[in-house]
Amino acid sequence: MAVYLDYNASAPIDERVLERMIEVYRTHYGNADSRTHIFGTDAKEIVSSARKSIAEILTVDSTDVFFTSGSTESNNMAILGLLDYALESGRNHFITTSIEHKSVLEAMKHLQEKGCVVDFVSPDASGRIKPEQILSLVTDKTLLVSMMQVNSETGVIQPIEEVGAALAGSKTYFHVDATQGFGKLNDSLRNTKYNMLSITAHKISGPQGIGAFIMRRDRTYRRPPIKQLMYGGQQERGYRPGTTPVALVAGFALAAQLSDKESAAHMESCRAIKQRFLKAVEGLNYTLNGDQEHCLPSTVNISFHGVDAEGIFLAVKEDYAFSNGSACNSGSHAPSYVLTAMGLDEARVSEAIRLSWNYDTEVDFSALTDYVKAMAE
Repeated sequence: MAVYLDYNASAPIDERVLERMIEVYRTHYGNADSRTHIFGTDAKEIVSSARKSIAEILTVDSTDVFFTSGSTESNNMAILGLLDYALESGRNHFITTSIEHKSVLEAMKHLQEKGCVVDFVSPDASGRIKPEQILSLVTDKTLLVSMMQVNSETGVIQPIEEVGAALAGSKTYFHVDATQGFGKLNDSLRNTKYNMLSITAHKISGPQGIGAFIMRRDRTYRRPPIKQLMYGGQQERGYRPGTTPVALVAGFALAAQLSDKESAAHMESCRAIKQRFLKAVEGLNYTLNGDQEHCLPSTVNISFHGVDAEGIFLAVKEDYAFSNGSACNSGSHAPSYVLTAMGLDEARVSEAIRLSWNYDTEVDFSALTDYVKAMAE
């Protein structure tokens, strides 16, 4: 069976999390909004406890945590939820980067279609945005800056702390897509000044289909002027209607707790795997894509020169499962928009593959290196 090396797309669920979810499904099956009986009260308590757990991890108030279906929905809430206010107030300028997840990029393009002005900032070949690239574009009409914590394709960590500190106290809201960083770089999130944050469970060995949108109050206790995107109920204080998936919420909370508690040891193990990989590819003609000084130890994006990525996938699919970019773009054979935005040439982009792993991944890279050697000869 192939070794799974696509954790940035989705991580296998932790057995402890799965057991907790099964227990909730079996014995806590009430609707959290049913107020007339003990089953509803029981379910509501599980949701409330989970909300508090995630809030404590991020050092925010529990009322700032809104459960969603995942980061894609949370990102859309942060961006599209501001559309009406942007058009009404005249503060219709938005700033983001060209390497964001499609849920940010496509939402920003929709704003443009509605008359808003959006600046897309591109990095250099390092894959890392410089804070001044963002801050130099901010004007009195800038309503929102949206920026990811970690890029899913390269693993490059972005300077959210610096940008957040510069925007703090201003009229410009700061949204962070922490999909790839939550559970791994929580200290950075706790030290970052932001107004809105998107997180999800399935990147930290939690269940798919559950995430959260963090929306903090300012000094006057006002939240960003977000309007709901869906209608049908008053769940999540009216921002996100629909029956709360109690078991998913419980699983998310436990995954968040475990990742926060164990992240230091996990990252050290991931770092050792990365070193083994780099040792395995010694002597091959390759280039690592992205600034390795600011990169997750659980991710590598590498171009083997003269060897097409599609050929690698076909040749080693029985041994490894990895990708060449974000899962949101997997249905397309177009070149990676992230690597293209970094200014890499077409050949290097077509040769790029992304491998991502967890602390307990057991992998021998010899089949991969053997294939690359054979193709390069």
